[in-house]
Amino acid sequence: MRDAPYPDPTAALPGSILRDDVVPAGGYWSRRLPRGDGLRIVDLEGRQAVDFLAYDANAPKANRYNVGNTVKFAGTIYLTAGHQLFDDAARPMMTILADTCGRHDTLAGCCSAEANLRRYGKQATPNCKSNFIKGLGEHGLSPRDLVMNVNFFMNVPVRMDGTTAIDEGWSRPGDRIDLRAEMDLICLISNCPQADNPCCGYNPTPIRIIHWHGSVDTA
Repeated sequence: MRDAPYPDPTAALPGSILRDDVVPAGGYWSRRLPRGDGLRIVDLEGRQAVDFLAYDANAPKANRYNVGNTVKFAGTIYLTAGHQLFDDAARPMMTILADTCGRHDTLAGCCSAEANLRRYGKQATPNCKSNFIKGLGEHGLSPRDLVMNVNFFMNVPVRMDGTTAIDEGWSRPGDRIDLRAEMDLICLISNCPQADNPCCGYNPTPIRIIHWHGSVDTA
């Protein structure tokens, strides 16, 4: 645990709380999110990667989070407040309302048992791909519906020569990102269990997820 006070995770929340969960290191979370509702994701102890996916709740097999559209329309690989997550049909799925961290990854995707074996020589490790598959199953979806995700609080710098790396995240204890649903969604979160690279500071820790019903108009 890192020595720092936790700011109030409900401070300045733009609506009434419907659900408030602490997800342990390596755990996952899934929930339907109606249009206009919001999510606050809080990195409780800092430097904790949070893998995130969203699906159109009315057509989850046809319209999912699309990293290519998201990066094209944002004009950057690093998302922050004011940017949106887009689906396969180039429609906004979520708007980032607030962000106290300032560095989130769109490139690296999720860890998996297969990738961990190749990179670290370790068999059957906990991983975000398995968490996503569990979450998909709760909504009648299968592993074939898994797509590339966004990683909140994860730092993947791109160097001048085009090479990339996974570095320690920028987030401090209590940093948060607020997102508003622009359509009815299925949201999946894997609180990354990765301990063999710096994406979680080699020490995965809990996060807090607050679902609120907001008064902010949708775009």
